[in-house]
Amino acid sequence: MSKNIFVGNLAWSASDSDLHDLFSEYGDVSSARVIQDRETGRSRGFGFVEMESGGDEAIEALNGHSFLGRDLRVNEAQPRERRPRRY
Repeated sequence: MSKNIFVGNLAWSASDSDLHDLFSEYGDVSSARVIQDRETGRSRGFGFVEMESGGDEAIEALNGHSFLGRDLRVNEAQPRERRPRRY
């Protein structure tokens, strides 16, 4: 079963491939994505990694780990809250 992992406090320069490479040391990465602002295209400072295996180990090892000059916040992603539609 795959695990969806939230990665916070990312450096602005972090890319999808940076996340993929970092997490692939702990298991099989299905996808790694840095979330970007729709209007500016700049990083929002967080991302998500989906792992087929090694997710728990990656969370344990990388939470608080310094990466590109920032201490990462890594935990299992929570389901998105439903928000009311804006008109």
